[in-house]
Amino acid sequence: MSLDVHAVVEPDRLDVSFSLAGGETLAVLGPNGAGKSTLLDVLSGLVRPDSGHVRLGGTTLVSAGGDEPDSWVAPHSRGVALLAQEALLFPHLSVRDNVAFGPRSAGVDRAEARRIAERWLQRVDATGLADRHPRRLSGGQAQRVAVARALATEPRLLLLDEPFGALDVGVAPAMRRLLSDVLAERTVVIVTHDPLDALALADRVIVLDEGHIVEQGDTREVLLNPQADFTRLLTFGLGAI
Repeated sequence: MSLDVHAVVEPDRLDVSFSLAGGETLAVLGPNGAGKSTLLDVLSGLVRPDSGHVRLGGTTLVSAGGDEPDSWVAPHSRGVALLAQEALLFPHLSVRDNVAFGPRSAGVDRAEARRIAERWLQRVDATGLADRHPRRLSGGQAQRVAVARALATEPRLLLLDEPFGALDVGVAPAMRRLLSDVLAERTVVIVTHDPLDALALADRVIVLDEGHIVEQGDTREVLLNPQADFTRLLTFGLGAI
């Protein structure tokens, strides 16, 4: 599902334009306050841009201040899923019912929703956790379940916001391998502070600073031959990889 974005939010808060082919993963890097979270908010529908557009496939999710009529698709109708740094599982539901929640909300009957949940739990190697409640999960287990819950809705666009930020260092490599597998051929935007996440998961990278794109291109080209000051600082030492 292709993605085409031009979004301006307030003076200097965000002013970006980029396109993403269907099935590509884009990593968004930048210092604190660069506009990364604002970009995710625009894509998910939590922030309406002052001008610009977001088009996902053949659907215009938002259009404002341009030649075409202003339009707006509500967050719950966008086919966009957001996986946050914290798993944010429903504490009163079992793992199976957490994953089945999205399909059930979309009108799928209970039996089919549970079958979908079982299928995704198997994909993320969490079948044995199905009957547990979130309080009995480790951080890595909870994040696996959160991945399954996000993908069970079959989103047209998946947004990842620092997905490994709350995990122990020893758990992150296994989660990268998992996501590399389950995100294949999906359209994904991942915000991260770790260049290793971008190298492991992303086809392309953009670097934001003060709301603007200061560097973009193929992941390895950008990270191994950085031009912007922030990118050089972030990727110091990656040349040995």
